[in-house]
Amino acid sequence: MKKEKTPLIRQDGFQTLLSSLVCVLGGLIIGYIVLLLIEPSGAFGAITAIMKSFFRYPGKMMLKYFGQTLVRTVPLLMCSLSVLFAYKVGMFNIGVAGQYVAGACGCLYAALAWKLPWLPCLLIGMVAAGLLGAISGLLKTKCNVNVVISGIMLNWITLYLTNLILGKVKSPNSPYTLELRGNNPGALLPRMGLDKLFNNEKSVTIAIPLAVIIAVAIWFVLNKTKFGYELKATGHNYHAARYAGMKENWNIIVTMFIAGALAGLGAGMLFLTGIENWETTTSSVPAMGFNGIAVAFLGGLSPIGSILSSFFIQYITFGGGNVDLQVYSSQISSLISSLIIYLCAFVGFFKFFIQGRIRKKDEKLAAGAAEKREGGDAK
Repeated sequence: MKKEKTPLIRQDGFQTLLSSLVCVLGGLIIGYIVLLLIEPSGAFGAITAIMKSFFRYPGKMMLKYFGQTLVRTVPLLMCSLSVLFAYKVGMFNIGVAGQYVAGACGCLYAALAWKLPWLPCLLIGMVAAGLLGAISGLLKTKCNVNVVISGIMLNWITLYLTNLILGKVKSPNSPYTLELRGNNPGALLPRMGLDKLFNNEKSVTIAIPLAVIIAVAIWFVLNKTKFGYELKATGHNYHAARYAGMKENWNIIVTMFIAGALAGLGAGMLFLTGIENWETTTSSVPAMGFNGIAVAFLGGLSPIGSILSSFFIQYITFGGGNVDLQVYSSQISSLISSLIIYLCAFVGFFKFFIQGRIRKKDEKLAAGAAEKREGGDAK
């Protein structure tokens, strides 16, 4: 007997996609209204420039900026994977920003002070960030400290420690760390041999395909392995997991270590491309980690969805540079992305609304079928 296909609207993945699109559309509409309030005459041109992003440039320049967008998408994707991986075990990893900073500290210090090649630098960054994540997990399991509180505190502690440590490998004439290309080119991530395609954009490296592979691997681990099942079981019901004989405390610590390592890997995948340097006078935690939280929810807490949502947010952010700066602030794209990010909190609400409408329709159909049966029995 042929199995009936589930209607598209009833599929969880489609409901998540539809809800995310509503959030994106809502953010763009509200952003457009803000542009109208600032200067009505240029509002349409500004929102169009943001949406066109790198597509508004001619051929070769478009490819160059497309490459730069991909490079900056990678750390955002890794931070979102860090958030969703921890969320599966019931942990809200708000410390992802600090873990990202720890990863930057580890990989840059290893590259500039110890002159190590790129692979050990990446691994050192991952371990540094993973250990920071594990501290939050350990505090939760041993002292019952809320991971949100420990994560926030560790964010700032890590930031100032990083500034102190990387101050030893900074340029004497600026607050930025030394250039990798001139001081240790071996620490730069290998390029993919696609320089002509991206108009000689040197920051396009193996980080891009590697990030996609890691996202797919995270999906596989969470959905197709015993380890992933135990993590999700621990997240759904901590006490039930203990009763079933699972190592619930160990699962939390390991999960937070992996989550931290993912964020640290994201930092390494950005800073070891040479596209930017760390500023040792930074006084606020980088937004990359916090944006990763929103990207994870915009992607429906799915590793595959996070690939698309992280690229979209970076696409919008780049598009903000196209706005007429004589009329609007260059931060207008950040405002629109922030609106989209804020509306991400309602993805679950929209899914609940869709599912509620489906339930009501099913109840009406069931009631109608019951009335027909009763009418037939009466006859």
